[in-house]
Amino acid sequence: MSARYQLSGTTAVEISAGIESGIRTGALSPGAALPPVRALAADLGVSPATVARAYQELRQRGLLVTAGRHGTRVRPRPPVAARRSALRPPPLPGARDLSRGEPDRRLLPPLGPHLAALAADTGPSVSYSDAGVLPELAEAARARLDADGVPAGELTITGGALDGIERLLGAHLRPGDAVAVEDPGWANLLDLVAALGLRPIGVPVDDEGPMVAGVAAALAAGARALVVTSRAQNPTGSAVSAQRAEALRALLAGRRDLLLIEDDHAAELARVPLHSLAGATASWAFLRSVSKPFGPDLRLAVLVGDETTVARVAGRTRVGAGWVSTVLQRLVLALWSDPAVDELVRRAAQSYEQRRDGLLTALAEHGLRAHGRSGINVWLPVPDETSAVTALRDAGWAVAPGALYRIAAAPAVRVTVSSLHADDLAPLAAALAHAANPTPPPGFPT
Repeated sequence: MSARYQLSGTTAVEISAGIESGIRTGALSPGAALPPVRALAADLGVSPATVARAYQELRQRGLLVTAGRHGTRVRPRPPVAARRSALRPPPLPGARDLSRGEPDRRLLPPLGPHLAALAADTGPSVSYSDAGVLPELAEAARARLDADGVPAGELTITGGALDGIERLLGAHLRPGDAVAVEDPGWANLLDLVAALGLRPIGVPVDDEGPMVAGVAAALAAGARALVVTSRAQNPTGSAVSAQRAEALRALLAGRRDLLLIEDDHAAELARVPLHSLAGATASWAFLRSVSKPFGPDLRLAVLVGDETTVARVAGRTRVGAGWVSTVLQRLVLALWSDPAVDELVRRAAQSYEQRRDGLLTALAEHGLRAHGRSGINVWLPVPDETSAVTALRDAGWAVAPGALYRIAAAPAVRVTVSSLHADDLAPLAAALAHAANPTPPPGFPT
């Protein structure tokens, strides 16, 4: 814990408020260790039970995490707005940042022409009573999903994939319920599960998606929801294969006590077939976001599912945010309807595939087996994440430590390929190889 910040308080409420204040101001940085319960209790002159209650309340809200022998720490990305000074520092000057997991802005479709067309044909303002899912957008979305074999009878719109997942989990689960999530898996989802007070159960992942034995174990452990990434899984790039989908469908068939959520966030950028699990359980939902192919600022996702599940999400939206902007819906519809945009997205997907496969090949030449079947990331197992990230930083490359995405999975680093050029692949692979297999320091012979 930072020596600049002293914890205080005589009640659990005061202690938890002080810790939250430290996180908000940046005095307690992400990953910072907190004192053991008994040590802090002695310092504050309170009972260990008081400190334990404070820690428990912050864990349930997703601000703290218990890391086994490493004790209690601030989560890497706690769900509380922090001062800008508390945000993660930028890479070293001159370093290449491959840590962000974002698409290449140069490959995103330009929005200006379509926004200009919308501005020229705005029509009357939408009223509160008329707002909702535009029928023409719903029709276009159903056609696109039908082409991939996804049943799309009941449909609604959410403010992006994570917004949809949050609404789904909130509609079906209560704090303390268990959720089966991929391990390694999407960091934002792990943070969301913690913020909702849910209990994550990690499901091991290989190149073909969540492993059947892991899903079975999570179900046996009481999981009430299962979140699966269809393709371009973040961080590993896995994609559910036809064989894996068949096996998972057989395992999940007829389950009435499980909410199945599928996230097809890459959508048109994924150059592998979609093998959906839609309808395998009584309660299910399939989400497809537009952010990765068309731009991160387009906060819209199509959500389809069984009648009850979609009705719960749509009803909760109606009494909260109300609806997703119809201006945004019209913009997305215009992008979907433009053949030139389709061609740009197709070329972007091909470019990402070439960069990803090129890096995997370059790493294989160094004897390293990395993972990246689809999407914009490569997952490289390493013996020690801290030393690997440090070595790469010193070599001018910023990558994401695997700890952000892991529950019990082995150490690794995530490399985003979206900004790479062909000339980058060989030097990056060499730096990754050195980081994964560092030369031991000189010393006495053994």
